[in-house]
Amino acid sequence: MTSTTSHVPAPESAPFEELTVSVVIPCLNEAGNIEACVTRARAVLEDHGIPGEVVVADNDSDDDSAAIAAAAGARVVHEPRRGYGSAYLAGFAAARGRYIVMADADLTYDFGEIPRFVEQLEAGAQLVMGDRMDNIHPGAMPWLHRYVGNPVLTRVLNVFFRTGVSDAHCGMRGLRRDILPILDLRTIGMEFASEMVIRASKEHLDIREFPIEYHPRGGESKLSSFRDGWRHLRFLLVHSPTYLFLVPGGLLAALGVLVSIVSLTQVEIFGREWQLHSMIGGALLIIVGSQVVSLGLCAHAYATYFMNEKDPWFDRMRARFRLEHGLLLGGTIFLAGAVIGLVIVGVWIHRGFGQLSEERLMILAATLVIVGVQIFFSSFLLSILGLRRSMRIPNSPA
Repeated sequence: MTSTTSHVPAPESAPFEELTVSVVIPCLNEAGNIEACVTRARAVLEDHGIPGEVVVADNDSDDDSAAIAAAAGARVVHEPRRGYGSAYLAGFAAARGRYIVMADADLTYDFGEIPRFVEQLEAGAQLVMGDRMDNIHPGAMPWLHRYVGNPVLTRVLNVFFRTGVSDAHCGMRGLRRDILPILDLRTIGMEFASEMVIRASKEHLDIREFPIEYHPRGGESKLSSFRDGWRHLRFLLVHSPTYLFLVPGGLLAALGVLVSIVSLTQVEIFGREWQLHSMIGGALLIIVGSQVVSLGLCAHAYATYFMNEKDPWFDRMRARFRLEHGLLLGGTIFLAGAVIGLVIVGVWIHRGFGQLSEERLMILAATLVIVGVQIFFSSFLLSILGLRRSMRIPNSPA
């Protein structure tokens, strides 16, 4: 299952004078907090002489949040589609600042940090992350989020995408408005936070971070620990075909080959020979593993040709190997299996259709035939996906 996405065009140049910073605050039923947030943000901008604005993206609140924000001096934009990402996409589209500073409307973040974000952006950073993990006030973050959810998801994100951030889900961050077309953000839910970091890392943008404080929330939290945690993890997996498909598929196939070799050679392991049933298990692992690897390659191709993803490893592979290489490999494996099968059938006929005693070799032959067919037709599918690349107009954007 993939994440629900919605593409909102990057903001065009506003007809107004460009400001230095837009403080964008998503808001859903935050009548008890939004006035303090807007007032504090505007006071910080004024005290530091930073030309800016406060944009509140009201996410179809049922209370008076929008009216209260407007009365406090914010520019309010309305986004009827519920979702953390939806609210931010609407706020980004309305922002007029050269820089955007993001912060939640629940009083967990100190708007006095805005000048530090602007300072990093002025120094050349393209995305600036806050790091809450060493400065969490008592009662501000549940134990499960602090010691399990956020560290685990941040570690997974860093392993998959090499972002190098310490707190991937911090809600206070800053970015240059001109990188929005590069990020091409689409998700509408809580996974929006992960998408921003992933896209910035894949585009090799200048990502920086510094420690900030995290305060207890005002009002009721709208975060669902397990649902939103799963949405983040799901998003990380579907955007990393290597770890979702290629790594487990390769391990399954390799294990299957090892088990099959042990079974065919009748080597004793743990004091016994692994025979027919082991061979069946090895064949199953090889077939499933090769199919998963094929799916992973197709997922890489789709992400590259249709989602403008960049993966150096896949780019090198598609530059080196062509359709004919896959067809040759698949055909060779298929032919090897067919030959083994025909030899066994020939022996069986020679014996007068008697008892067949080459069960393990026959399983090997069937496995090679199946894997050869998979590789052969998967190569065609990869080539079909690659037609999008060949149909692009010369000198047009990728």
